[in-house]
Amino acid sequence: MTKRVLFLFSDTGGGHRSAFQAIQDAMKIRYGDAVDFDAVDVLRECKWPLNKQPELYPRVVNTSKILWALVYHSFDGKRRTGLARQLIYRNNRRILRRIVAEHPADVVVCTHSVIGNPSFRALLTLEERPPFLTVVTDLVTTPSFWYDPRVDHCFVPTATAFRRGLRLGMSPSQMQITGLPVNPHFINSMTTKEAARAEFKFDPDLPAVLIVAGGEGMGTIQKMVEALDARPLDAQLLVVCGRNEELKTKLENRSWTNPHHIFGFVTNHQAMPRIMAASDIIVTKAGPSTISEAAIAGLPMIISDRIPGQETGNVRLVTENKAGVYLPKPEKVAERIREWLEEGPEALAERAANARRIARPDAVWEIASAVWDWANRPKFARSRLS
Repeated sequence: MTKRVLFLFSDTGGGHRSAFQAIQDAMKIRYGDAVDFDAVDVLRECKWPLNKQPELYPRVVNTSKILWALVYHSFDGKRRTGLARQLIYRNNRRILRRIVAEHPADVVVCTHSVIGNPSFRALLTLEERPPFLTVVTDLVTTPSFWYDPRVDHCFVPTATAFRRGLRLGMSPSQMQITGLPVNPHFINSMTTKEAARAEFKFDPDLPAVLIVAGGEGMGTIQKMVEALDARPLDAQLLVVCGRNEELKTKLENRSWTNPHHIFGFVTNHQAMPRIMAASDIIVTKAGPSTISEAAIAGLPMIISDRIPGQETGNVRLVTENKAGVYLPKPEKVAERIREWLEEGPEALAERAANARRIARPDAVWEIASAVWDWANRPKFARSRLS
């Protein structure tokens, strides 16, 4: 009998969608036609102002980190999170109940922190409900919204995230440390440096520095490029602009000092793993997905930007494991790259090995197997006390 998996997410940043798509693709590979999938962007369905968050979130974190830090810390904490959850549910309960009624499933997988508890409360109104699982998509500094002691299971990426859950009332058996799910197609598309450089017609001998800022092209890439290209680096620069077409056009039309290759939006499980395979160093913001992918690719990281709150711990994860450094000023980034290149390939290889040590390439398979197991369990009868 075919099992149906319902993913609940929202496009506030690319990590929530990419997490559920990674799990979905792993389950397609492993279970084929034995499983069907459904997905709902829950915030899009909610009332104002929640339905505007997919547009507002990238704008706020990209232009006003102080404002975002204020919002983040205002709602982080068991009591404040509880009040926010109640408000969200009360204002949107008819919508949430409609969603769970219109999307029947054998298991529900939530990859967004804010919608988890309100969606679970809506499920409790059904005569029988499917198991409800949470996949935490922040690496280290995990907002308290992620943790609801009533959910059936919670997948966390790190030991630090696990300990936070314990402090917020989760039981040890309720959580599972897996790592962040990275798409199996990304992992399977990794290749050798030589093959990747030949595919993209990169210089086979020059070190390659990859500069990325996520799918939306967030961050100060233009300033970073200008600082790196200010003088000869004895390296080739690979710049991924994401969906920022204006940035791509500007970079394509500027006068360059160093060899370079400009990319627009690159799908994670197609070209991106091979671009990473072709590279020697990555310059990126502290996004959990990019860090997880770079670790699998064995790329030493220079973290040039971070979102206050949920990405603060990501910087520690990289720096404490000597997989990279945090340098928010473009001039310092250029200086460090020059130093790393001058140290030679042996030092870069050591940093690459450190990056691989924090990689969890099997995370997506662990989660996919567990989701399948939960999908095959009996549903829960409605509790008259809920």
